[in-house]
Amino acid sequence: MRNINLRYVEETFDEKGLLKNLKINCPEDFNFGYDIVDDIAVNDPDRRALVWQHENGEERTFTFAEIKRMSDKTANYLTSKGIQKGDFVMLVLKHSYQFWYISVALHKIGAVVVPATYMLKPHDIEYRIKAANLKAAIVTIQTDVADSFDNTPNVSDLACKFIVGGQREGWFDFDTEVEEASEEWERVPTNYRDNFLMYFTSGTSGNPKMALHDYTYPLGHILLAKHWHQVDPDGLHWSVADTGWAKNAWGKIYGQWIMEAAVFVYEYDKFEPSDILDIIEKQKITTFCCPPTMFRLYMNAGLEGHDLSSLKNCCIAGEALNPDTYNAWYKATGLKLMEAFGQSESTVIIGTLKGMTPKPGSMGKPSPQFKVELHDDRGMPCPVGVEGEIVVSIDPRIPGIFNEYYKDPEKTAFTLRDGWHHTGDIAWMDEDGYFWYSGRNDDIIKSSGYRISPFEIESVLLEHPGVLECAVTGVPDPVRGQLVKATIILRDGYEGTEELKKELQTYVKKNTAPYKYPRVIDFVKELPKSISGKVKRVDIRKKDIELSKNN
Repeated sequence: MRNINLRYVEETFDEKGLLKNLKINCPEDFNFGYDIVDDIAVNDPDRRALVWQHENGEERTFTFAEIKRMSDKTANYLTSKGIQKGDFVMLVLKHSYQFWYISVALHKIGAVVVPATYMLKPHDIEYRIKAANLKAAIVTIQTDVADSFDNTPNVSDLACKFIVGGQREGWFDFDTEVEEASEEWERVPTNYRDNFLMYFTSGTSGNPKMALHDYTYPLGHILLAKHWHQVDPDGLHWSVADTGWAKNAWGKIYGQWIMEAAVFVYEYDKFEPSDILDIIEKQKITTFCCPPTMFRLYMNAGLEGHDLSSLKNCCIAGEALNPDTYNAWYKATGLKLMEAFGQSESTVIIGTLKGMTPKPGSMGKPSPQFKVELHDDRGMPCPVGVEGEIVVSIDPRIPGIFNEYYKDPEKTAFTLRDGWHHTGDIAWMDEDGYFWYSGRNDDIIKSSGYRISPFEIESVLLEHPGVLECAVTGVPDPVRGQLVKATIILRDGYEGTEELKKELQTYVKKNTAPYKYPRVIDFVKELPKSISGKVKRVDIRKKDIELSKNN
């Protein structure tokens, strides 16, 4: 793979040895499409790259040779429609297998891939077209997102609209037309500092930022694929993630393919825990990753009757892990859930990596790939047990950290300052070097002089059999500054009575420091969430602030 030094990708994980040997010798013209995908396609053409299954039972398997062939045809087709190096192209493809060779094609062209969720509505699309100067959109027909595009006021600003999986008036028929394109494609020169991929971050307030990565970004996923996911080159890795999110980049293309491992994709409309378990058994999934909530749902659905013996490693990310879920899964499968933390602006920054013993609820330790510290408000390192902001050194620059927020120098300068990437996430470190997540800067509750992590209280509440989902926030209070409030969705069979409120408050007092218990509890049918599914605590806070003003 063209002089890319992978010395640190060893079978035996040793933190000190890994840190000492950590080096990536990246050629200036490195391009994932040519130097990884095509390299494997030429030297091991029949190696399995992608296994795709539709919920209707349809299946397709792509080798690396087939990904090369289809990406070359796609590159020829897209350039014939005017897509050029530097153009921003949005992909809204849900779980469509076309995403993989379209992405590789755009990388080869030198265009910028802009993945997005199929849940976008017209106002979301309008903002994205304008903010990113989008040249084109390639959209699945499997959802109503194409309707949202056609109902967007500035959709005419797009030079091209491509529909995947069918035909639609006013759109290019991608699947039919790409088959007519040539398979012969000549390498387009790119530089490793060129714009490569951009994510609209799933912010919980305001318009999403645009995190822009360069061509070194795929190399930032090697360690997570090898030592967090622990992929097997002869196995099959499954990360349950829609192609619109950064978790898809983490788990379903870059690091896995650099490790020459195949990835699995399941196209479905509704998440059914038993279906996921059936597929693990049928497809003989070897490594598996999804949010902790899904593991809770698997346990609730019951593992009886499912053969999960093919699984060798299971990972989680996206939210705090409930210890009960960890213990139940371990008891049932013998597998420890390996947690990690990162952002759309990065790859995995902190993780429970190969050879480490997980501490349920902890994110793990800083990845040897990065220099990670916790800083206080003065920019000084925090001692053990003291909360601080997670910061990552960018001097020198390590592959995996974004370059900038596109067209927003002010936010870029604020986030990338003084030689550090400031994540905006708060955590504390224990005496063993494990990091424990507290929340976003804005989420930390300040009550009677205490700083209280909403995640810690949420984790305790989720252990109660009556709690399905919850969000903990601060409510304005003239005496304490803020009161701890829990907004809760109950499981079937439970009613939001005063007796249950007292029971939950007592439960929290018994399982964490008493001052952290929620003095206010609100039972609801649903929680406000962002387009990525993250709870919008800011909406709960705003509503409570308005109520306090009116009272």
